[in-house]
Amino acid sequence: MSCFIEIMGQGKPLVMLHGWGMNSAVWERVVKRLSANYRLFLVDLPGMGQSRPVYPYHLHSVAEAVAEEIPGVSTILGWSLGGLVAQQIALNQPDRVEKLILVGTNPCFVSKPDWPHGIDARHFEQFNARFAQDFNATLLNFLTLQCMHAKDARATVRQLRTAFAAKPTPSQDHLNQALEILLQTDLREEVSRLFQPTLLIHGDRDTLAPVSAAHWLAMHMQRASLRVIAGASHAPFLSHAEVFCDAVDGFMADDASLRAAES
Repeated sequence: MSCFIEIMGQGKPLVMLHGWGMNSAVWERVVKRLSANYRLFLVDLPGMGQSRPVYPYHLHSVAEAVAEEIPGVSTILGWSLGGLVAQQIALNQPDRVEKLILVGTNPCFVSKPDWPHGIDARHFEQFNARFAQDFNATLLNFLTLQCMHAKDARATVRQLRTAFAAKPTPSQDHLNQALEILLQTDLREEVSRLFQPTLLIHGDRDTLAPVSAAHWLAMHMQRASLRVIAGASHAPFLSHAEVFCDAVDGFMADDASLRAAES
């Protein structure tokens, strides 16, 4: 088993994939509420938390490793880097993904001449340089950056730091490889092939994945709806847990009457 997965709750399977540098403990604020309605599969991505790394380490190999361990058909919720992994699984094995929930996700995290909805590549390069000089301080700074401009930024930072400390710290090498996925991945051409019903949840104050990227996804995916959470930054499931769970519940229940009629 290449991915450590904690399973809890009853109901429809809901796979939850965390973001860069983190682990599945990041979902703690919403686990109690969501596990009352769904069977949660809380995944530590390869090389993070309690999961072994995969070799070679790139988006396809990470997606394959996760897909090997999750239920045959499920809804996949992915945050940030986890959102890229969720999309890649849906592209590789579409029949196994019933729905997608993408949180703070960007199909292309780096800005390009034809893509103003990303972060300047220089910022990634500067981050990489600081990362090599002071690993721990840069990681803590990244956790803070995810919460910038949120209404309750200090509390959200504390929650992220607690989640980060709950499991083994990833090695610098594995984090560099995962960062390379964020730098190199561009799924803009592929997302139009995703036919699964998709919920996009995004904070309007997200500085790592601008909300304009979520609006772009909503227009270019076949069956996407967008829920923008006012006052939230990159981790709305921490700063606005109840609103986040309400959005997930509404989306998951959306086809309940149709299934009842078919049965």
